[in-house]
Amino acid sequence: MAKELGVGIIGCGNISTTYFKLAPLFKGIRIVACADLNPAAADARAAEYDVTAQSIEALLANPEVDIIVNLTIPDAHFPVSKGILEAGKHVYSEKPLVLTLEQGEELRAVAKAKGLTVGCAPDTFLGGAHQLARDYIDAGKIGRVTSGTCHVMSPGMEMWHPNPDFFFLPGGGPILDLGPYYIANLINLIGPVKRVAALSSIANPTRTITSEPRKGEVISVETPTNIHALLEFHNGATVTLSASWDVWSHRHGNMELYGTDGSLFVPDPNFFGGKVEASGRNKDIQPLEMWEHPFAVDNWDHPQGPIANYRTAGLADLADAILKGRDARCSLERALHGVDVMVSILKSGEEGKFVTLSTTCTQPAALGIEEAQALLR
Repeated sequence: MAKELGVGIIGCGNISTTYFKLAPLFKGIRIVACADLNPAAADARAAEYDVTAQSIEALLANPEVDIIVNLTIPDAHFPVSKGILEAGKHVYSEKPLVLTLEQGEELRAVAKAKGLTVGCAPDTFLGGAHQLARDYIDAGKIGRVTSGTCHVMSPGMEMWHPNPDFFFLPGGGPILDLGPYYIANLINLIGPVKRVAALSSIANPTRTITSEPRKGEVISVETPTNIHALLEFHNGATVTLSASWDVWSHRHGNMELYGTDGSLFVPDPNFFGGKVEASGRNKDIQPLEMWEHPFAVDNWDHPQGPIANYRTAGLADLADAILKGRDARCSLERALHGVDVMVSILKSGEEGKFVTLSTTCTQPAALGIEEAQALLR
């Protein structure tokens, strides 16, 4: 079997630049072509990164392409991914995988019938900080995880995104947009979720865009923007998850996990790096010494300073899993379970009652130092 898989990209918007820039860091993958409904967008990316621009139909038929990365808008994820599978290609999708469980089950059925593999972002839980937290928990250093809190809250997306409309329509909102990072990391650290409950609301029926080029335009809000959820895990842990675009400021930590012997303070799951802190029964909170994990090394300029950014690690791990016949860490089963968690939270917010999940999954294999190095060129 080939030691390198050809990669195509459908969707050449802002997020595509991250994949184009970071893919060369990894073994086993090589971006060879791209496509977009707007041919000019594909042409621009192709010229910038020295790949071939094609129509979507030509990309689906390209014999050099083994995996196609789906970077379309969330509402298009299902039909585009299904079309990729029907064309005989493996799929790696941006989050969320799909917007309903039914869509996810259909993708699973098509992939199984075709003998293909589906993977899905986010892959930030593979970062050095989150894998350090995983290693700390697995070593029993805070005892058994019993509870925790997660908070991802801000004033909203219309203040910086040039076209924020879809964030406030069904399929958008803070749970489906930002929730995947938090839920994927909770699955990484704790395991699968058993049931959820939530309260949800919409603070304002409209939003005024303050970003360019559409500054001053008013858009409607048709999905909850303020959600407070409770997650009960199969291992017995209970975690609060607050996701809101109606909060101007707060002092909550991104993620805190509490165990029978101590507490663990985890940085923002939207990023690969950050400071991990912990305390024991003495209640003395101290930073953990960052281990020499390759996905903890700062490599990316950010407005707030250099950060570790290894997005595409999940794609590289998927390719390695295909080549070696093993389970991918960003697998369809885990992504679909994450979708189940998110849509169940929204359902609970509508109905005002607990919702028991219909899916489950295993924790992904930990990605230690050696395993991460093995993915890099």
